[in-house]
Amino acid sequence: MTSPKVLVTGASGLVGEALVFRLLVDKMFTVVAAARGATRLHGLCAVESFDLTQPLLLPSLSATQVVIHAAARVHVMNDGAVDPLIEFRKVNVEGTLRLAMHAAESGVKRFIFISSIKVNGESSLPGKPFKADDVPNPLDPYGVSKYEAEVALKKLGVETGMEIVIIRPPLVYGPGAKANFLKMLSWLDRGIPMPLGAIHNQRSLVAIANLVSLIVTCIDHPAAANQIFLVSDGVDLSTTQLLRRLSKALGKPARLLPLPEWLLRLAAAMLGKQAIVERLCGSLQVDISKNREVLGWTPPFDMDTAMLQTAGYYQERQTK
Repeated sequence: MTSPKVLVTGASGLVGEALVFRLLVDKMFTVVAAARGATRLHGLCAVESFDLTQPLLLPSLSATQVVIHAAARVHVMNDGAVDPLIEFRKVNVEGTLRLAMHAAESGVKRFIFISSIKVNGESSLPGKPFKADDVPNPLDPYGVSKYEAEVALKKLGVETGMEIVIIRPPLVYGPGAKANFLKMLSWLDRGIPMPLGAIHNQRSLVAIANLVSLIVTCIDHPAAANQIFLVSDGVDLSTTQLLRRLSKALGKPARLLPLPEWLLRLAAAMLGKQAIVERLCGSLQVDISKNREVLGWTPPFDMDTAMLQTAGYYQERQTK
């Protein structure tokens, strides 16, 4: 019997590439990787050129049962676009819907959309983690674009019968993580003192291996159809705890100065950096109990092991 065919977009990115490698190891599906840029997957599986902004560069979906859409215009600090929301919509809303319509027309059974916890909001109240079925409250252009894409996909699913699965991850870390997580690793590795030794917030994050595990579960689990799932490692940390765990994984001392949070916020307000400090001091927790109840899924990989792998990968690259 021919194994089901799965197409993964964003295959040159952190999530997409890790997902393709996992599917290739499992050997349960025929995998096609769709990538816009260079990828290490050439020679390992079929690879197609892909660009959400170019209708003529949509991948072939012949005999494809499932599309996992991990490609996106990602959130960045200090976005230089004149109107960031317009740019996010071009890729994350219009491009996503274009691909999904192509999938529905091609007979794809299930479309898995990797969204963002930013659809729920920027921060959660103490002791009240976000849940999958909360009323959305996106506040920045990236979160708005992801939410608009979700709404459009659910509408398309109703109209066409294609099953829609939405997964909203928080901060994703793991070998090859970039952006702010890479900056944290670099600062800790170099022993740069940081005024973050007295932060008492609670934030959820997810190891790439745990996110990939949930995605793979959603490929063919009957109960995943037309559902929204949040995902995390199942352990919430303060910023101070996170930095200490990463320092331990790096084998370096954590040089964290215990400045009071109010002083950090005051300094941020004076410098116009409130958004950065909110990410460091604010809480953002997610409730993943629905995953266990609906899918029988709990995070299979523990956080300390995932951090060791992340730190080891980072240090190996520093010596090359």
